[in-house]
Amino acid sequence: MINDEYFLAALRLAAGGDPMPAHVSVAAREVYGLRITRSVTAAPVAEAAAIRTSSGTRGDDGSHLVRFVADGLTFDLEVTVGDGLIDVAGQVSPYPGADALVDVRTPHLTLTRRVSGGGHFAATGLPPGWLSVVCHRPGHAAVQTRWVRIRP
Repeated sequence: MINDEYFLAALRLAAGGDPMPAHVSVAAREVYGLRITRSVTAAPVAEAAAIRTSSGTRGDDGSHLVRFVADGLTFDLEVTVGDGLIDVAGQVSPYPGADALVDVRTPHLTLTRRVSGGGHFAATGLPPGWLSVVCHRPGHAAVQTRWVRIRP
């Protein structure tokens, strides 16, 4: 025999009748605010012959090596965790141009860097957690990496 209260609760859940918890709604609004309209999203790729990297590969020194590719750009990121903070050293190739900027983003902090002549950039002292990198090139759509979670 089915308990009537249990059955009614199951129907409410299936129908979406239970209210969404407030923290879920707040988190959804925060994530929506991080989007970059009309941007291209670079996806992680498998190990490449040119460098020892793949999505989530960990080096001997605790660094994470990740490669993302989209819209003719390749992002090679080396993420190191030390003293509870994240350092990112990266390269965008081919060189995106003298006026290109890179944003290294967490949900609560964005550090903007100029790209060197070799396509290199770095950001230090970021909090652990979610991370994304965006390349802004004049005359092109922004290219952003997928969000990756970096844990200490």
